[in-house]
Amino acid sequence: MRKIGLIVNPIAGMGGSVGLKGTDGEIYKKAIELGAEPVTPKRIERFLSNIKQKENLLFLVASGKMGENYLKDLNFNFEVVGEIAEKTTADDTKRIAKEMLKKHIEILIFCGGDGTARDIYDVVDLKIPVIGIPSGVKMFSSIFAINPQAAYNLLESFLEGSELQENEVLDIDEKAFREDKLDSKLYGYLKIPKVRQFIQGGKKASGKKRSEAENKIQIAKYIIDDMKENVVYFLGPGTTVKSISNELNIPKSLLGIDAIYNKELLEKDINEAKILEILEEYNNGKIVISPIGGQGFIFGRGNKQFTPEVIKKIGRENIIVVSTEEKLKELNCLRVDTGDLEADNMLKGFKKVIVGSKEKELIEVK
Repeated sequence: MRKIGLIVNPIAGMGGSVGLKGTDGEIYKKAIELGAEPVTPKRIERFLSNIKQKENLLFLVASGKMGENYLKDLNFNFEVVGEIAEKTTADDTKRIAKEMLKKHIEILIFCGGDGTARDIYDVVDLKIPVIGIPSGVKMFSSIFAINPQAAYNLLESFLEGSELQENEVLDIDEKAFREDKLDSKLYGYLKIPKVRQFIQGGKKASGKKRSEAENKIQIAKYIIDDMKENVVYFLGPGTTVKSISNELNIPKSLLGIDAIYNKELLEKDINEAKILEILEEYNNGKIVISPIGGQGFIFGRGNKQFTPEVIKKIGRENIIVVSTEEKLKELNCLRVDTGDLEADNMLKGFKKVIVGSKEKELIEVK
C-alpha cells in the first residue's frame, strides 16, 4: 500500500469573495460575518473524484473537516491521524503533519493557500515531497498545482516514479496585503513532483523599467479612449490595471477591485456582494484584468471577488484582458481556476489581450 498524507485547511480561501484577501489569524471570523462560505470542500472533492485506482492507496488523513469527511463515503482506504476541535488552527496542521511523518507517509497532499504551505514547510521541510491543492486567496508560492485536476496528475506522476524538484514557499504579509502593499519574502523550499505543465509558476513582480512603465500608460490610454458611457468598469488588481486609474486621476486599490462609471470612481475595494449589487442597478458591466506575472492566471488567484456568479453575469465578451508585452512574452497561455467548471469552460479558448495602443495579441486561455 502506498501511504499518502492528506490535510485540508477548512477555512482557506474564505476571505476571497468577500474582499478580505485572506483568512490568516482571526480574519476568517470577519469573513463568516460577511457571508463567506467554505471553499475547500469543492476543491478537495474535485481532486478525489479523479482517483479511480484506489486499491493500493492508503490515505492517512486528519480527522473531521480537515480530511476524514471527504473520504469516508468514497470507498477509499484511510486511517485517521490525530484529533481536532471545532475551531481549527495552524497548530493542528503542524501537529498532524508531524504524526503523519512518524507513520512514514511517502507524500503529503494539502489543500490550502500560502499560509498552509508555510505551516507544512515548518514541519516537513525537505523530508518528503508535497502536493498543494490551491484553495487560498493569493497562492503566490510556486509549489501549488494549477488546479485540483492538475494536483491529481501530479500524484499520479509521483506514484509512477517522477523526479522531484525544490520550489519556493513565499511568506506573504497578509496585514500589509489588506492595506494594498505586496510584501513577500522567501520562506523556504518544499519538494514537489517535477512535472512542469501541472505546476503554477511563482509570482513575479511587475517590471519598473521605463519601457514597461510607458507600455502601461499606452494600455491605460487605449482603455480610457474606448470606455463606453453608462457602463460600469470593474478594475482588477495589479499595477497594469492601476495605470488606468492613474490616467483618470482617481484613487485605485492596488490589490482590490474598484468600480468606475463614466470615468469617475463609483466604489473602491469591493467584494462579490457589492459587484452583484452594482450590476443589478446599472445593468451593463465590464471587467478589466491583467494576468499574474509568471503564472498567467486571470481568474482564481488574488481576485476571488470575481466569483463564478459574477463572471457568468458579466459574460466572456465583456472581459477585457490587458498585459504589458514584457509580461505576456513570459507566458505560453493564460489560466483560470475559479472553482466552478462551468465558469472555467466558459472562459477557455483564445482571447485577445491588449498590449499597447490599439495593439492586441491572441493567446489561449486554459
